[in-house]
Amino acid sequence: MTALIGLVSNATGNSTRKRVPLWELFWFSIVANTSITGMNLSLMLNSVGFYQISKLSMIPVVCVMEWILHNKHYSKKVKIAVIVVVVGVGVCTVTDVKVNAQGFTCAFVAVLSTSLQQISIGSLQAKYSIGSFELLSQTAPIQALSLLLFGPFVDYYLSGKLLASYKFSSAAFFFILLSCSLAVFCNISQYLCIGRFSATSFQVLGHMKTVCVLVLGWLLFDSELTLKNILGMVIAIIGMVIYSCAVEADKQTDSKVIPNRKDASEEDVELLKQQLDESSPHKDVELGKSQP
Repeated sequence: MTALIGLVSNATGNSTRKRVPLWELFWFSIVANTSITGMNLSLMLNSVGFYQISKLSMIPVVCVMEWILHNKHYSKKVKIAVIVVVVGVGVCTVTDVKVNAQGFTCAFVAVLSTSLQQISIGSLQAKYSIGSFELLSQTAPIQALSLLLFGPFVDYYLSGKLLASYKFSSAAFFFILLSCSLAVFCNISQYLCIGRFSATSFQVLGHMKTVCVLVLGWLLFDSELTLKNILGMVIAIIGMVIYSCAVEADKQTDSKVIPNRKDASEEDVELLKQQLDESSPHKDVELGKSQP
């Protein structure tokens, strides 16, 4: 669905198409598809509690990978805010924790590939000066084609059933179409958020989704909402507020440091010129007082 909308938008001229090397699009699609497959396998093979822990680990993994790949550093306030968010979401979501070797391997691959995919979104947009929707419209067709080709075989290997054997009903078709339509907005919002902010900010913001799921489940489906859930949500929201304040403070600090450095360098140049003028013999030569 996302690929189709992107192709229609390019064909009608509603979006500009900037060239991104094909090998980079293929590389990104491989990483993104590995992320999708790994997350689904992790949920299938592990308990829900361990699956939530693996999702929570993405924030520190993204931070470490951005430091390794882009030499990005985080202030103490940002690190504290990230820890508060992780603790809060962990308190309200993590219950039973069961893990096995296969599940741990899938979770490990899923966390690394998802973190790399989200960092790559921002890197490609900055490298080729391309918009969020333009990049999505180029990566989505490759992802869709590869998943259509290899997805049924992977599904048959895992479940032992062919996709063609499933009996589609009108209700199933409606919910599949609804899910695909909502996925378009989800994909666009992911690219927009990462392109505008960063992969770390997207991870922090993404955990607000967990809070919304718990609240909406309680409001719409009468799901149980315990004191532990409420406490975790409050801690997570406080962490998100601290994170936004810390990021904003870092931006203001950076904006002040750059002009100060420029002013300091100009002052140093003027001082150096004055010192050279005072120590130069040319002034005495003009007055006929130059010493041998």
